[in-house]
Order: sequence, then C-alpha cells, then structure tokens
Amino acid sequence: MTLPQIRANHPASCHCGAIQFTVTLVPEGLATARRCDCSFCRRRGAIAVTTLPDGVKILTGQDKLTLYQFGTNTAQHHFCAVCGIYIYHRRRSNPNELGVNVACLEGLNPRDLGDVEWSDGVNHPSDARP
Repeated sequence: MTLPQIRANHPASCHCGAIQFTVTLVPEGLATARRCDCSFCRRRGAIAVTTLPDGVKILTGQDKLTLYQFGTNTAQHHFCAVCGIYIYHRRRSNPNELGVNVACLEGLNPRDLGDVEWSDGVNHPSDARP
C-alpha cells in the first residue's frame, strides 16, 4: 500500500478547532504509525505517528492544551480541554520522541493506513521489576 505524503509543517487540529498546530514527522513518516495496548492507549484507541519534540508547533490554543499522566509519569499525554481530543504525547518508550494522533492530521483518514502495528505496552520494559 502507498501511504499518503505528509509534508513538513503539515496542518493539524483538534476536533473543535481550538488547538491548531503543525506537525513535521521523522523521515519515515506515516510508516511509524502504531497503536499501543497499555491500559491507557487501548482505551484511547488512537494511532500515533512519530515526530521529535520540535516537530509539533502549536499555532493557536496553547492555553487549551491539557496534560494527563499516570503510572511512571514518564509519558505526557496532551489533550484539548474543550473537545477532549488527544493531540500528542511524549513517549514512555522514548522520551525524546512524540507520538502524534494521526486523526488530527488534515487530509488524512486513519483508515488509509490499513493494518497498523501494535506495541506491547502491557509488558513495557520500564515496568519490569529488578
């Protein structure tokens, strides 16, 4: 399957439009798409793609961005405080990366990605007991 091209500074937004932002993905682009089955992500159900910390630029609505953390508090999940849509998160698996909600990317339907790989968040290495 040929994936759609996501350009640098690709426009994105939450559902209500309160948060407008741009995304620049890592060079592998949409091929980084994955889901996670940890207790939080499996309930959220979103597909995330990879960017670096400077790859998300909030244009409007910074004051509407809200943070949720749990467990190890390593991951930082950011949502729109108005509509509740998940925007992006700092990854627990690699805190030097962000996962961005594919459904927020303008002009892309998550179904276009076909079958998306699952990450084993239930048995995450940082949860291992010494």
